[in-house]
Amino acid sequence: MAQKSWMYSVLEAVQYEMQQDPAMTWIFELTPPVASNPGKPVINLETEFGRKRVVNTGIDENWMSSAALGAALAGSKSATYIPYQGALIPFEVIQNVAGKLRHKTGGQADLPVVWIIEMTGQTPGFAQQHSCYEEDSYYMHIPGVRTVVPSTPYDAKGMMHAALRSMDPVVYLYPAGLRTLTEEVPDEAYEVPLDKAAVRMEGSDLTIVSSGAGMPGVLEAAEALTGEGMSVEVIDLRALNAMDTETIVNSVAKTKRLLTVDQSYYTLCPGAEVIARAAENVEGLKVKRVAFPDAPPPASPEMFTWMRPNAEGIAGAARDLV
Repeated sequence: MAQKSWMYSVLEAVQYEMQQDPAMTWIFELTPPVASNPGKPVINLETEFGRKRVVNTGIDENWMSSAALGAALAGSKSATYIPYQGALIPFEVIQNVAGKLRHKTGGQADLPVVWIIEMTGQTPGFAQQHSCYEEDSYYMHIPGVRTVVPSTPYDAKGMMHAALRSMDPVVYLYPAGLRTLTEEVPDEAYEVPLDKAAVRMEGSDLTIVSSGAGMPGVLEAAEALTGEGMSVEVIDLRALNAMDTETIVNSVAKTKRLLTVDQSYYTLCPGAEVIARAAENVEGLKVKRVAFPDAPPPASPEMFTWMRPNAEGIAGAARDLV
């Protein structure tokens, strides 16, 4: 057990799985699979496993995504890291091919493939060009593909182990704004389920649901609201597809108030699906959404930060609802 960063935790899981499976491959461009952590050995997948298994490609996210899928179909567990400027280029092959193959073959085709897709567009200074702002909204809509977005280093490692061991294809979203986050993470291998939300705080007055880069602001707001006497329940979705409807409904049935918080656009954000599922199952529900406005994100970090949901705005929406 040691304090570890988000990406170190992820690569520690990948390193273990590659050590256990000599046929597993990692495909990347631009971003070498290297991570350091105070008090821990440097992880360098390319140095440890060689260039036949850790492949540095040309800048072609469609090829990378297709090659990883092809390797999985051939029986080799595979993962590929898609940096921010190519976040949506894999969408066609994931939606049109990966999402359908297990169904087309009656479940005979195993697809042990993971696409790690960087969500740098949700951080200041990156969203104007060469990136997307709502990878979560796009990829959670693909049937036949699991889509997850861990918000802590602990979950990042456990969900990577689970993703690499899954026979379903997995889109693993990386909220790059959390790259400096650290926490105690075990050294040994473990799994975090790919279909379960996490209740981060328990309460009875209000349910706040968020995921990924939205979680730090939500937890900060919840602490402030608790100090004001409000009893807040906080749910971290973790899994966008398949979404853990049961945990959401159980919480909202208790509080009768639901606030969703997303770093993606207001229209069709993950919170919209959360609200729909809650409303279908709980009568008399009061709801409110906080998300990025339906407008292109500006290049100016100051303007971007002003538009993005923050703890103050989240707390204000919660007070209005309660």
